[in-house]
Amino acid sequence: MDLKHVLATNLRRVRHERNLTQEDVADLTGLSSRYIGSIERARVSASVTILGKLAEALNTEACNLIKS
Repeated sequence: MDLKHVLATNLRRVRHERNLTQEDVADLTGLSSRYIGSIERARVSASVTILGKLAEALNTEACNLIKS
């Protein structure tokens, strides 16, 4: 499976587990909610820097976001 899709699925799952909106994640990471949505729809590839920001905001390890 394409890592973009794995990240999209895991990001959405973890975000929902934490009861966060895309806007909440955007605020926590300093990214736009539109960009968060694009990642969740696998329309963009997140850099490792962005992956790290997402993991920190969601209080998880980066590897959990790209683990299939």
